[in-house]
Amino acid sequence: MPMVKVLHFSDIHLGSGLAHGRLNPQTGLNTRLEDFIQALTRCIDRALAEPVDLVLFGGDAFPDATPPPFIQQALAEQLCRLSNAGLPTVLLVGNHDQHAHGLGGASLAIYRTLGVPGVVVGDRLETHTLSTRSGPVQVVTLPWLTRSTLLTRPETEGLSMAQVQDLLLDRLRVALEAEIRRLQPDLPTILLAHAMVDTATYGAERFLAAGRGFTIPLALLARPCFDYVALGHVHRHQILCEQPLTLYPGSIERVDFSEEKEPKGYVLVELTRGEARAEFCPLPVRPFKTLQLDLTTTDQPQATLLDAITAADLAGAVVRCFYQLRADQVDQVDQTALVSALDLAHSYSLQAQVQDPARISCLPELGNDNSLDPLEALQAYLAHQPELAPLVPALVSAATALLTTDQSPAILPLSLGDLEPLEGGTESDQTHQLRLL
Repeated sequence: MPMVKVLHFSDIHLGSGLAHGRLNPQTGLNTRLEDFIQALTRCIDRALAEPVDLVLFGGDAFPDATPPPFIQQALAEQLCRLSNAGLPTVLLVGNHDQHAHGLGGASLAIYRTLGVPGVVVGDRLETHTLSTRSGPVQVVTLPWLTRSTLLTRPETEGLSMAQVQDLLLDRLRVALEAEIRRLQPDLPTILLAHAMVDTATYGAERFLAAGRGFTIPLALLARPCFDYVALGHVHRHQILCEQPLTLYPGSIERVDFSEEKEPKGYVLVELTRGEARAEFCPLPVRPFKTLQLDLTTTDQPQATLLDAITAADLAGAVVRCFYQLRADQVDQVDQTALVSALDLAHSYSLQAQVQDPARISCLPELGNDNSLDPLEALQAYLAHQPELAPLVPALVSAATALLTTDQSPAILPLSLGDLEPLEGGTESDQTHQLRLL
């Protein structure tokens, strides 16, 4: 039986993370958008150079379902390369591709409407039999499912969210079983699903999720009838099951610092009926780096901070630098020098964290009944502050002088009766002048 070669990538999120970039004056585009486009271009380059027989996209093309036209165009340019080369391509609809939580269409549906040759849009649970250079392949598409599709129906009235999830899983189980029974048993078969699988290690997608989905048990997807289960949604590359091979390729670029240490890339899969082998292909994406320094124990915060920045390899990286200071050290840090030291970084943020002054605990000698006079209270406090010992005589002398010399104006008791209207005003104006008796 011939082997089918598949390139599987997912979670492009074209247009995300622009806050970490800057304007490229030569192109007019944000540099982080250019990074995402470059990563996508490398995926398509590999598909064409290999060449592969089939391209699978696991969903989430954009941050939302209504991207700006120039971002839509960037994706379309790359997909047209696949279409022009005659490579069958399946575009699965993810949660970010759906409009109004799945009730208002999907951004990727335009490719079906325009009838782009070789491009299949998976926006429903459906089986597609595709002709490739190495023979036919069956692809079952399972797009992102949301509870909202059930919450508006009468049968869910009064049910808890857990009960709604159970009902949705039951319906998915029945619908998936119906698709499985219609499969041709002698053809290589792939399940392409955009889903949160219960055994996955989650990442940034927890915070990016647009619309409330639900978790699907691995056992529901990893069925013997599938030779390869191609997943999308989770941004960290991981293999969930070896038989059948079930994996997330991860996202192709870093969205934010939560993905700082994750490799990014795509997978190449060699598929025959009953067997699949995958190779993860990392992409040379822009590094994210975090510097975290505690300067509260050093006498030279500026030098310590500059040394740490210089020692780190920050060239071309998106950098964030957290440094903790004492309040008395704030004026010792020169922001201009830090900016100059970070000149090699692609972009950076500096976040100073000023340590809160230590709270003064209540001294037993002071008590809670205010029985001590102010001078005795001051002396009790100074007795517990050894660093102020050289200043004690001067502080006590100054306090004694303040307590024995009354230079403040007299404070007389006031009542509402001591207020009279301003000249020309009325009582209803609620505007008064003070008259001290």
